[in-house]
Amino acid sequence: MKEFKESMYNLIVETSTNLPHDVRRAIDQAIQKENAGTRAALSLATITQNIGMADDHVLPICQDTGMLTFEVKVPVGANQIEMKKHIHEAVKQATTDGKLRPNSVDSLTGENSGDNIGEGTPIIHFTQWEKDEIDVRLIMKGGGCENKNIQYSLPAEIEGLGRAGRDLDGIRKCILHSVYQAQGQGCSAGFIGVGIGGDRISSYALAKEQLFRKVDDVNPNEDLANLEDYVLEKANTLGIGTMGFGGEATLLGCKIGAGNRLPASFFVSVAYNCWAFRRLGVTLDAENGAIQSWLYKDGDKVTFAEEEVAATSEETIDEAPREVVLEAPITEEQIRELKVGDVAVINGIMHTGRDAIHHHLMENDAPIDLNGQVIYHCGPVMLKDGDGNWHVKAAGPTTSIREEPYQGDIMKKFGIRAVIGKGGMGPKTLNALGEHGGVYLNAIGGAAQYYADCIKGVEGVDLMEFGIPEAMWHLRVEGFRAIVTMDSHGNSLHKDVEKTSLERLSQYKERVY
Repeated sequence: MKEFKESMYNLIVETSTNLPHDVRRAIDQAIQKENAGTRAALSLATITQNIGMADDHVLPICQDTGMLTFEVKVPVGANQIEMKKHIHEAVKQATTDGKLRPNSVDSLTGENSGDNIGEGTPIIHFTQWEKDEIDVRLIMKGGGCENKNIQYSLPAEIEGLGRAGRDLDGIRKCILHSVYQAQGQGCSAGFIGVGIGGDRISSYALAKEQLFRKVDDVNPNEDLANLEDYVLEKANTLGIGTMGFGGEATLLGCKIGAGNRLPASFFVSVAYNCWAFRRLGVTLDAENGAIQSWLYKDGDKVTFAEEEVAATSEETIDEAPREVVLEAPITEEQIRELKVGDVAVINGIMHTGRDAIHHHLMENDAPIDLNGQVIYHCGPVMLKDGDGNWHVKAAGPTTSIREEPYQGDIMKKFGIRAVIGKGGMGPKTLNALGEHGGVYLNAIGGAAQYYADCIKGVEGVDLMEFGIPEAMWHLRVEGFRAIVTMDSHGNSLHKDVEKTSLERLSQYKERVY
């Protein structure tokens, strides 16, 4: 097994940087259906540009390289202890090389291990089979989409859809609602795996297992195959769209599995995955661990040419969005002029701040003067060169709703004028934007290479004791574009889309199965 570690390293790098062919085809189909010139089309254009940049530079598609889950099938007698050790070594090397972000955090102390190795991470499942080859599949599922997983216990009352019983129609209602509740916070347009039955744990495991199926396969169970088609069709009428901006593409794939259950329990679990659906696999020689073939790379590999992206971005635009250039320190007057739908172009300095930073700032002074400044909800992938200088390797936005308990108070306390993230925020933040004179800017989730290209330098870092993703990085940016989705006048695109999509969801209340 002398080549097993190298094979695992190659699998990790390829999964992090290069989307599988079936996922690319699904994204391409979404582009063809989207109305050109809309916010959703512009978002898809950014996504496809990001895919190409990650491919070309062999860097992470999304800065959140997620929870690594390996599913390994081995011949009887294979040394699983040795294989696990080599997987750990490959993960450490990929982290050192900037192909993975250090994501393993001690749940009690909050300490980041720095190398993605810790209690329970990465996840590795071994299964024996009677073939004489090794099959390894890897999925990297980020925290933003992981947080939109949901589990239902039937019977139940489902928002917008009414009573869901212990039957196929009740399952239908649960799955449709799971797409609605994700909105844009899980980086839609997304994919879902559904597990029916089992206990609470095995039901979720079955749901995640479905994500290893190909996007274009056909379920062998006719009832589930029909339900997959139904959900995919109806979910795309909800108007949630890419990033939750509204539009035609809300769901790109739906896969459903079912297992037996106890008479007293009926669980429906949904594993939501973002558009950056990083899932690949390899078959290996059982003797030396060398790669024999790649999985999920059959069929055409869709590449997204710049001219095609440009056509999607510019064609049939009736009224181009207003662009406003902002550079800190930003005044309240500048913020009050912004309206939902405007595009803000940030130049100058911005500062990252995620969960640990927000918690810290509630009870402590800021390490720098934040008056009139821009906070970016981002946990970048960073590498230090031989001279000790930091470089940004991936820097897309993280899900903002986690900061809802803190954001409004922190903006008023420190005079922060603009917050950048993805998925929007809630009523507390919206009220604070009006009271204080602030704005929320929605960047495109998963577009880690697109935004890293806008970062021209690292001016410094504070609070490194929280770990690289959670530290406060001071970044010099140029041409950093994000859409105003919550303004200082009480307007919220996220609130509007949620209301409209709930109304559309309600049209599917009547029994179908």
